[in-house]
Amino acid sequence: MDPAFFARPAAVVAADLIGHTLLVAGVGGIVVETEAYDREDPASHSFAGPTRRNASMFGPPGHAYVYRSYGLHWCLNLVCEPASAVLLRALEPTDGLDAMRARRGLSEPRLLCAGPGRLSQALAINLVQDGLPLDRPPFAWREPAAPVNVAAGTRIGISRGVETPWRFVLAGSRFVSKPLPRPRD
Repeated sequence: MDPAFFARPAAVVAADLIGHTLLVAGVGGIVVETEAYDREDPASHSFAGPTRRNASMFGPPGHAYVYRSYGLHWCLNLVCEPASAVLLRALEPTDGLDAMRARRGLSEPRLLCAGPGRLSQALAINLVQDGLPLDRPPFAWREPAAPVNVAAGTRIGISRGVETPWRFVLAGSRFVSKPLPRPRD
């Protein structure tokens, strides 16, 4: 995907990524859930400024920012405008399912990439991909085959900025990490 696609506000990119297919070395699927983070956001890694850990987030748009979450899971982010990024939260697995099953140690397709840690494990994402350009191997992208219905809600798994509605999902997808809350009547 052209780096210019990412050179926009993270929330715009996060919504626009829904329905695209991401492959990492031929393994991946349809993006069904994302979250946006920017430098003014208290939940963002860039909020307090550059560090060695978040250096890729301050680099050019269209590059990977990979970090370890809670010392357990790698998380794949896509750098947008300076100091902003999109966290990939879930994919609908479509390519390389055998590799994903082996990496994850399970066979249920819905659970292979439902959550940022699971997604990264299924795609073999780790610190090696941090800073790599998203428009070259091992990354490959496909446009959505048809228009998609994107729904938005508040982000999950954070303690600050939770009210910001920058979580985007493919409406009706059973592959998201957690369904959006139903609106109250």
